[in-house]
Amino acid sequence: MLYTEIDSPLGQLLLTGLPSATAPGGTAVASLSVPGQKNAVVVADGWQRDPAAFAEAERQLTAYFTGQAKEFALEFAVQGTEFRRAVWDALDDVPYGATTSYGELAARIGASRAAVRAVGGAVGANPLLVLRPCHRVIGADGSLTGYAGGLERKRQLLALEGAIG
Repeated sequence: MLYTEIDSPLGQLLLTGLPSATAPGGTAVASLSVPGQKNAVVVADGWQRDPAAFAEAERQLTAYFTGQAKEFALEFAVQGTEFRRAVWDALDDVPYGATTSYGELAARIGASRAAVRAVGGAVGANPLLVLRPCHRVIGADGSLTGYAGGLERKRQLLALEGAIG
C-alpha cells in the first residue's frame, strides 16, 4: 500500500492507494482520512510513503479546496459489500453544491424505506472522505447529521460548495 499526507483546510489528509496503470497519475486511491476521523485508516508496517504517487490526487484536491474544481477524476480502489458500493456510487451522483437525504439516497439505489439506517451505515463507512461526497448527505429535516470527519468539517465542505450559508 502506498500513502502520503497532504495539507488541506481540513487538516492533514492521509491518502492511501495502489499502483494502477489506468489511474490518472498512476495511483488508484483507496482511502482519504482526516485527523480524528472515526474509523480512520492508520499507516501499517510495510506501507511505502510515496508523495509522487499522489501528485494528481493532490493537484485535484487543491483545485477543489480553492474553488477551481467541482469534481474529481480519479480512480478508486475501495472494497466493500455490493450494498455499500451501490451507496458509494450513488454518492458520486450528488452534484457539487447540492445535498440529499439518507432517504433520498436509499430511493436512488432502489432500497426500501426500512433500509435508510443501512444506507446511513454505508455512508458513514465511506473510505474516501471529500473525494466521494458523503458530506452532501444530510438529515431529512435539513440538519447536518453524522460525518466521520466531524460535523464542523462537514459544515466547512458544504459552505465551500455553497450548499449552506
